[in-house]
Amino acid sequence: MSPRTRQRIRLIVGVWLGWTIAGLFYIIQDTVPRLYRGGTVPWKYVFVGWMTGMYVCAALTPALLWLSNRWPIERRGAYVALHLCLSVIFSVLATTLEVPLLLLLGVFPAPHPPPSIAAGVRIMLSFGIQGGVIRYWAVIALHAVYRSQKDAKIREREAFELKVQASELAQQLTTAQLSSLKMQLQPHFLFNTLGAIMVLIQQQKTAQAESMVEKLGNLLRLTLDDVEAQEVPLWRELEFLRLYLSIEQVRFEDRLRVRIAPSAALSEVLVPHMVLQPIVENAVRHGLGQSEEAVTIEVKATGSNGTLTLVVSDDGPGLLSAKPGRSGIGLTNTRNRLARLYGDAAHLVIEQAGDRGVQVTVTLPIRTVPQEGSQCD
Repeated sequence: MSPRTRQRIRLIVGVWLGWTIAGLFYIIQDTVPRLYRGGTVPWKYVFVGWMTGMYVCAALTPALLWLSNRWPIERRGAYVALHLCLSVIFSVLATTLEVPLLLLLGVFPAPHPPPSIAAGVRIMLSFGIQGGVIRYWAVIALHAVYRSQKDAKIREREAFELKVQASELAQQLTTAQLSSLKMQLQPHFLFNTLGAIMVLIQQQKTAQAESMVEKLGNLLRLTLDDVEAQEVPLWRELEFLRLYLSIEQVRFEDRLRVRIAPSAALSEVLVPHMVLQPIVENAVRHGLGQSEEAVTIEVKATGSNGTLTLVVSDDGPGLLSAKPGRSGIGLTNTRNRLARLYGDAAHLVIEQAGDRGVQVTVTLPIRTVPQEGSQCD
């Protein structure tokens, strides 16, 4: 059975059940006063008579529903006047159909002998035309309420679907923006590294150049493994950072010293992929690049009160001015990525580290790796 057929069956059953209840209401209204006064109740006339009238209305209800849909009273005020005229026509038509049935069943409410059909219609209309009008308007009003509720549910569903679509579009936009920011970082350090290899080749330092090419290949392989991930466990980020720094140590030899102090308890905490690399690269460029002495870069990770703190510090010459100037593409993109991923819950602060050096502090909420091991994109 098709859904449309089931819907029609439910409508038919609902219409006939509704008019049956209405008929029982009229029967009770007719019999209770008689019983209260101690009179007799002509059950055949009362029951059959009222139910015949109700079922005639039930047979005409599909036409009333069509008229209600054709000229809905809630749309235009002029339709109310139209339905007022139609209600009178309905009352006359229902009475004209009801009288022959009452005569056929022998329950016409008039003394014997039974009147003709025309006379019966005149008799019924003389005291019952307003009843047909009331029944017409009851159907129209109930259908208008049903239609209004149905339209409200449709609008509610459409509003929910639009909200879901807006949420999905916002998520897709954020993902695209994050990916764009991340893809800007990867060629950034790649070009710098290739430049350093070119310098080594020009200086005829073949062994160092070969070592850097090998480490760069490993670094790119590690990068491709997490190309679609926006967040990785802290241990994975530190692994990437160590490989990157090993390339820089080939370039600067003994002038670059590295200390990484991770916390075993925080190894599974999620951090943005490549969040430390641009910060460390900035320390190498401005710390080691502006100093003739050896420079130590230290990376620390601590956690407290649901917040992860990553600190990258160096003991180079420090900031050239009291206030940090305009950040390069690496730090700018890092700030933007933190804002996209965590909103106001993440911060990046650059400050002077004592008498010498610069300290960059990244704070972000502690989020752990999902139990299923699914990649966080």
